[in-house]
Amino acid sequence: MGDIKTFKIVCSYKVGVFRTRLTKEIRALKLEEALEKLYSDVGSHHKVKRCNLKIEEVEIYGDG
Repeated sequence: MGDIKTFKIVCSYKVGVFRTRLTKEIRALKLEEALEKLYSDVGSHHKVKRCNLKIEEVEIYGDG
């Protein structure tokens, strides 16, 4: 079993002519799991398709 990490993901998506930027902290074992959770959350709350979501920055915090 791996250590759970906290990923701080900065992403943006287009709304009309403007780009909206958001930052989300997600706890997961791997980056792939964190990105999947981000796509799922942003898609359900903001109605943004995965192809319209641009990942700008990812920071990984250690344990906890």
